[in-house]
Amino acid sequence: MYELNEKLKALRAYVPVEAEGCVRLDANESFLSLPEEIIAEAKAAINKLDFNRYPDPSATELCWAFAEYYKVDSGHVVAANGSDELISIIFSGFIMRGEAFATIEPDFSMYAQGGHLAEARHVAISKHGWAVDVDEVIETCNRENVRLLIFSNPCNPTSLVLGREQVRRLVHGVNGLVVLDEAYMDFSGQSLLGEEESFDNLIILRTCSKAMGMAALRLGFAIARPELINALRAAKSPYNVNSMSQALGTAVLKHPELLQEALGRIMLSRKELLGGLAEIGAKYPGRFILLPGETNFAALDMENGRAVQQQLLERGVAIRYTGGLLRVTCGAPEENREFLEKFGKILEETK
Repeated sequence: MYELNEKLKALRAYVPVEAEGCVRLDANESFLSLPEEIIAEAKAAINKLDFNRYPDPSATELCWAFAEYYKVDSGHVVAANGSDELISIIFSGFIMRGEAFATIEPDFSMYAQGGHLAEARHVAISKHGWAVDVDEVIETCNRENVRLLIFSNPCNPTSLVLGREQVRRLVHGVNGLVVLDEAYMDFSGQSLLGEEESFDNLIILRTCSKAMGMAALRLGFAIARPELINALRAAKSPYNVNSMSQALGTAVLKHPELLQEALGRIMLSRKELLGGLAEIGAKYPGRFILLPGETNFAALDMENGRAVQQQLLERGVAIRYTGGLLRVTCGAPEENREFLEKFGKILEETK
């Protein structure tokens, strides 16, 4: 009888919050739909597709549109099916069986899974009070002969951002490859985009799922100097980004003014959500700590966080409990109000 190998037996599938009919503040998506103007252009682009042909293997126009939006060299960009695919490619291609990779915990769970499937040795470096100690990370990575360090900045789930100068020091100080996941950097101002040519050991990841309202398209990008980008192009599947996602993503990225307007609305939602949580925190002191984040979600350090998540779900609001924190995505104004009202009631009932 066939049996799974040990690494597959140890895996558990990712399970999203089951919340049909709920207010969804659990997945860090944008609460905004694409503008009608962009949707119309996207439909026109789809009508021109040759569905009997494979997509452009280099996603040339899509990478060019991304590069134009972020003012980087299009030759430094490769596209993929979300950052998740890029993480898998990096672990399968840039690290050998038994070599060490490092994460800075808590962080995005897919990093550890990628290393596990690559049969690599995991060096988990703990944060201190949710913050990153750059000197400790550098010392640990070099002592443990870490071949690949991967971390998110701003961090999921803490929402905290590591300053640009600290990140530079970290990349320069680590001997191995550093994968800097900037999935939430649209909401902050500490990006290293445009500096990739200055580092021979840096790959930056970006996504269209958080600020741009394209989570359904599964579009992610890696940005690095040509030597690393050429290696990624060689390691990925030849036709990894389908023609529809390429056409739709290009249409969206060609409207920077609309994307910036949407980003402004998300930032306003964040201000309203964090402000409401601060008021609740003042009313119920000591019940939770609101981390001073720079993402599109709020992170709460709360002793009974998992129980509160379940109570909210029972009341029709889905949020996520991960890495020891409650994570609440910024939603539409009415969604934020509903969460804040029900969260406040739970604190009142359990005081």
